[in-house]
Amino acid sequence: MLPQRRHELILRALRAEGPAPVGLLAERLGVSHATVRRDLVLLDREGRLTRVHGGAMAADGDGEPFAPATEHADEKEAVARRAAALVADGDTVLLDVGTTAHRLARHLRDRALTVITSSLAVYEELKDAADVELVLLGGVVRRGQLSMVGFLTEDALRQVRAGTVFLGASGVRGDGHVMDSTVVEVPVKRAMVAAADRVVLLADAGKFPGTGLAKVCGPDALDVVVTSAGADEPTCAALADAGVEVLR
Repeated sequence: MLPQRRHELILRALRAEGPAPVGLLAERLGVSHATVRRDLVLLDREGRLTRVHGGAMAADGDGEPFAPATEHADEKEAVARRAAALVADGDTVLLDVGTTAHRLARHLRDRALTVITSSLAVYEELKDAADVELVLLGGVVRRGQLSMVGFLTEDALRQVRAGTVFLGASGVRGDGHVMDSTVVEVPVKRAMVAAADRVVLLADAGKFPGTGLAKVCGPDALDVVVTSAGADEPTCAALADAGVEVLR
């Protein structure tokens, strides 16, 4: 395969599926790990991707833009509706980025709550909700993904305390570890976990079992997982064995 073709396939995979490790790219292209590493070095120098430990991700701003999810839409709506039932009037909640968290925000519009978020989509959903006290975290704006990231976001999270964080993820591994493929969002997610008394993971059945480039947390950090019908039974059992309440 010509180098130019390899480069096109690498960039296409990163844009469509998010960050990927060297081994996965090598397997897909049918080439050695060393060849992929050389390709990543070259593409990084050209500014066409960003190298991360063990692999690469699409260049900042080159990922898929935020859009209401069409895949697993019914499952995501069921998860959001079930999660809304965990919120009581007067609560302070943290909402992560992602389409399921955005759906959850819709169910909280008429509630007397404090909502803290790094999601501009959540902000847009709740900005005119009269009973919601809305706290928007600062940070670097990822325009296409409608989120805020960086040390300013993480510092702000160290100054607040929430009763519950509703966390999103790319997938849940079979052993219950929560994974995410958007590397720049992972430190923010970890800071959210640290800023809340209760951690609720929003993950439809399509994310069981799932994958991701970076670990957000282990099952020991979770209190509740809200999923949908059809979620992988062994993964749910591993979560339950770790003391996590699984709702579906």
